[in-house]
Amino acid sequence: MDAFAATPAPPYYAVIFSSQRSEGEGGYNAMAERMVELAASQPGYLGIESCRGEDGFGITVSYWRGEDDIAAWKRNAEHPVARERGRTQWYQHFELRVARVERAYGGPHAPAEIQAGDIP
Repeated sequence: MDAFAATPAPPYYAVIFSSQRSEGEGGYNAMAERMVELAASQPGYLGIESCRGEDGFGITVSYWRGEDDIAAWKRNAEHPVARERGRTQWYQHFELRVARVERAYGGPHAPAEIQAGDIP
């Protein structure tokens, strides 16, 4: 997975998932990889950025064209299984937020069009 998602010009949506992992792996890594693979195959998926610290705190942001695309992803047959295991086994705590991205820009080593705010 690339460190930065290649998103289009706004507007689009960001699903921000912050979590504190519980002790033990218990199949988490395989499921996380599968969810990224499945999300990438969903209509409206634009990309993902994710990181997790040594203390188990992580943030994953997935980007979507619209709210209908996010709702369809939530209904994917395998996604509810992962959510339930997250609630019961993998996370001490989590927060999920959905936001509309109105502006985006990058720098200082981003391509010139991104630095200027015109994300391709």
